[in-house]
Amino acid sequence: MKHVNVDAVARALVPIDADDTTAQFLIPVATSLQDRRPRTLKHGDTFAVFDHNGDAVSWPGSPEGLFHRDTRYLSHLYLTIEGQHPLLLSSTLRDDNATLTCDLTNPDISDDEGRIVLDHDLVHLRRSRFLWKGACYERLAIRNFDERPHRVTLKLAFSADFADLFEVRGARRERWGEMQPPEVKADQVTLAYLGLDGRRRTTTLRFDPAPQEISASHASFVLDLSPRQARTVVIEIACDGAGGGPLRRGFGAALRAARAALRGSSARAAAVETSNEIFNEAVRRSVSDLYMLVTDTPEGPFPYAGIPWFSTAFGRDALITGLQTLWLDPAIARGVLLHLAANQATDFDPIADAEPGKILHEVRYGEMAELKEVPFRRYYGSVDSTPLFVMLAGAYLERTGDAVTLHRLWPNIEAALSWMDRHGDRDGDGFIEYGRRNRDGLVNQGWKDSHDSVFHADGSLARGPIALAEAQAYAYGAWRAAATIARASGRAEQAEGFERRAEAIRTAFDASFFDESLGTYVLALDGDKRPCRVRGSNAGHVLLTGLAFPERAEAVVRTLTGSACFSGWGVRTVATTEPRYNPMSYHNGSVWPHDNALIAAGFARYGFKREAARIFEGLFAASTYIDLRRLPELFCGFARQQTRGPTFYPVACTPQAWAAGAPLFMLQSCLGLGFDAERIQIRFDEPVLPAFLEEVTIRNLALDGGSADVTLRRSRSQVVVDVLQRQGPVRVVTTT
Repeated sequence: MKHVNVDAVARALVPIDADDTTAQFLIPVATSLQDRRPRTLKHGDTFAVFDHNGDAVSWPGSPEGLFHRDTRYLSHLYLTIEGQHPLLLSSTLRDDNATLTCDLTNPDISDDEGRIVLDHDLVHLRRSRFLWKGACYERLAIRNFDERPHRVTLKLAFSADFADLFEVRGARRERWGEMQPPEVKADQVTLAYLGLDGRRRTTTLRFDPAPQEISASHASFVLDLSPRQARTVVIEIACDGAGGGPLRRGFGAALRAARAALRGSSARAAAVETSNEIFNEAVRRSVSDLYMLVTDTPEGPFPYAGIPWFSTAFGRDALITGLQTLWLDPAIARGVLLHLAANQATDFDPIADAEPGKILHEVRYGEMAELKEVPFRRYYGSVDSTPLFVMLAGAYLERTGDAVTLHRLWPNIEAALSWMDRHGDRDGDGFIEYGRRNRDGLVNQGWKDSHDSVFHADGSLARGPIALAEAQAYAYGAWRAAATIARASGRAEQAEGFERRAEAIRTAFDASFFDESLGTYVLALDGDKRPCRVRGSNAGHVLLTGLAFPERAEAVVRTLTGSACFSGWGVRTVATTEPRYNPMSYHNGSVWPHDNALIAAGFARYGFKREAARIFEGLFAASTYIDLRRLPELFCGFARQQTRGPTFYPVACTPQAWAAGAPLFMLQSCLGLGFDAERIQIRFDEPVLPAFLEEVTIRNLALDGGSADVTLRRSRSQVVVDVLQRQGPVRVVTTT
């Protein structure tokens, strides 16, 4: 591979060594999110985190509240009945994540002399809540089940700190804007903040009926309840002037619209039903989480990464989520590709780590990003988003045959390939490397982006520029995908050149990264081209794209499924034998569902489907111990023990898009499900069912205007595929 000289501007952007870790944007752990059993809602650029009672309690390190465009618009919301905290009966999200319902009741209520005037469990309170277009709506229903009347006082305390999301995460600021005088009316309160960025942000709380007492910090309702009588209070909490209109009628209209929007988007997806009802619950939750996290952009649907810390556009996360869900709903991948193409870097910007052709890492809209107190307003510090973009484009074409969209994307694909050739390869050795251009940027720019996630066998941190194993795999996949796209559009000569680039990477990678004594690929090469001889999950991604020579695959599979790497719940990010292994760390020994799904897909690609099914079984078993069957961003890497569930990571995001996509992708890998758009074929290549599934039915597998419903069932040592229904020209092909 030749070295391509960069121009003078690029040369002026000097990488900074990875041992400078003074400005990393970590998430300090003041408490575990698991302690509060959080309940999350999202719509568009607005999300909310409440506790199981439906409250948002303000205390240091709390992620609870109502957030809009990276600012917390409501930091405290606390309901009492007669001055007492209600008792929890149940707290649940609808299966489609549209509404949160909290059922509560009164504790024993005593007068000033200690006499009980209202026995417990006589008054029922139901809080029904949802988000829609920048506002949070709640209907509070209260019913008296006693045989005599009661007068009860409900008090709702509230406040808004207008904290930037990075401030909530633990960043310290030296200056703030100004809180504005509150505006209090008979039935509403407006809280406001004028930021240093010049923006005035407002939170308006409206009530119907008007409370008997209202102030800038609370609203109180005195309700006379006859026996069996029910009353309702409707509340709207609007960000920056959202909402408005008649409150009670508006509540119902907004609720219907929110549910219809979720139904409309999820209706595109194929439906999965299996012989295991618990897995069915997990799949339903995964699909619901994905469509809750999907945000409509001008270019199409785009899955935001996760709640609470990453509810925004992340390039890497969305690209992997698009890949995981491509078989289920290719519209997500199309939206991801078009949105990222619209935000592709076109010039050099060292503050944003931007270079021409580079694909976005993340976007932020809060005050700190606007003021450049954090570098993430529009940030490109990701080494793998760009090759993943080209990879997904190729996979999308193979899945759909949508040549029109690929023609539209071709200039962006060429720009991405140019970045890989000119700027991604810092020293011309044919490998993609990273080194931040901005001292405040991310030190590590792969998916394991903790400051200490790339290290040597002695535990010392690697110095940049760093060439990660998985980044080379994605680059190989990108050149192969580019060849497919070019050939489909009549660019045969260009396609051959792309294929030669891919094969050159394959040969060089094997020589530099495979380590016989480790039995796997090294984690990375540092800036001096010294291998980081560390056993990590990254090697599984090498199998994902086909970069590994076939004779290497068995050794990698054996290493990753050995006890040092495989916890029983999944493959650890780092093996227990490594010096920085810590099962409670973010990237050095934990288990990430999306990582495991990519590894399982790599195993299946090389014919190790039973090993892929073993990973699938581990993650499914973990989900049976988790609230709502919802796989979190990650969990700890402690070894699996009988009769015990996995150990949770304290500040893992949940829901997380690529975690939600993990079981769907693993199902595809085990079933060998693929598509041939040119021949209009749905293919099942040597399907395998994991031990916990006897039968799988998939409906509405769509291709080229047609669709098919299929059932796969275990028959002794084989899996039999039955076509239940076909519409249009699509055919179902099975290989065994």
